[in-house]
Amino acid sequence: MTSQQRETTVSVPLTPTRSDLYWRRIFTKYDRDNDGRISYVELRDIIESREYDHDLPDNVVEKIMALADRDNSGYLDFAEFVDMMHNPDLKAVFGHFVARYVHSIIPQRNPVDTTGLGPGFRAVPTVDRDGTYEEEYSCWPPAVCMIIISLVEIVLFCYDAAQGKTDATGPIAQIFIYNPHKRQEAWRFLTYMLVHVGVVHLLVNLLVQLFLGVPLEMVHKWWRVVLVYLAGVAAGSLATSLTDPKVYLAGASGGVYALIAAHIATIIMNWAEMEFAIVQLLVFLLLAGVDVGTAVYDRYWRHLQQNIGYVAHLAGAIAGLLVGIGVLRNLEKRKWEKRLWWAAVVLYFSLMIAGVLANIFWYSHFQ
Repeated sequence: MTSQQRETTVSVPLTPTRSDLYWRRIFTKYDRDNDGRISYVELRDIIESREYDHDLPDNVVEKIMALADRDNSGYLDFAEFVDMMHNPDLKAVFGHFVARYVHSIIPQRNPVDTTGLGPGFRAVPTVDRDGTYEEEYSCWPPAVCMIIISLVEIVLFCYDAAQGKTDATGPIAQIFIYNPHKRQEAWRFLTYMLVHVGVVHLLVNLLVQLFLGVPLEMVHKWWRVVLVYLAGVAAGSLATSLTDPKVYLAGASGGVYALIAAHIATIIMNWAEMEFAIVQLLVFLLLAGVDVGTAVYDRYWRHLQQNIGYVAHLAGAIAGLLVGIGVLRNLEKRKWEKRLWWAAVVLYFSLMIAGVLANIFWYSHFQ
């Protein structure tokens, strides 16, 4: 070959295969610190994400790491990661990833995705992400936090009922209810959620918070759900104290509506990863619409005077939506979701700080 021929010869960039893109996506998902390596802790997260920790010995992570880490660096680079996924000795552990890849190469009715490929790369079909959210449901650790809160509410109600008081006038209720004349007892802005007016009031709140809270815990873990729940409770009492400064407040409705709105938040943030996301969103919007419509109809058309804290419902729902966007898990973050996250966090803290300051310094409003 002549020198002129050598100068005109160019190398053709390799085209990333569907396999490369698939494994790169999985690798990036579990590379939490984005250092280009899978650490021991990150490998453990991969294994525990499918609850294999119930079926495998406690030292399984160490054995897998030792088998896959060929250079004994304590980390897995991308090549070692891919080899590990295809290792026949580890098929029982990582076979679900391979099965998902095999399913993904069957022709799908998915749009072509060329985002981020750059020059010299061919377009490839996107990997179907529907159902990824549902795969995150886990019974370990057990989703018991909302169950514990519900049991506490039942025990306290039964204690007052034993005293013959089921209308929020018992000894427990007197300590925990939101009393506008005792606003200096700050705990009442949260503990009113433990007080209920009658058996029906208690049962409705229990059913809703269990049916909505437990599924959220199974995906997002207990502490995130508790933050959403308490945020709704606090927002409900703060908003009620400002709009109706003479109203007593009892019940967990603020927290319940926060859980309803949190489901809407997680549908928005995980739209592409959910099956039937539009159906789920419409169901929750329908529930919220029926409640708001009923409240407006009863108050302005039927002129009924009801002891229902609709302001607490609304404030709890707003807090649940904003805090849900802020703290609940987002399986695959996109640029617009990051901007939405910042907007939700800033708006929530702005509203809460304004509500707290108004309750502290707006003396004339509460006289």
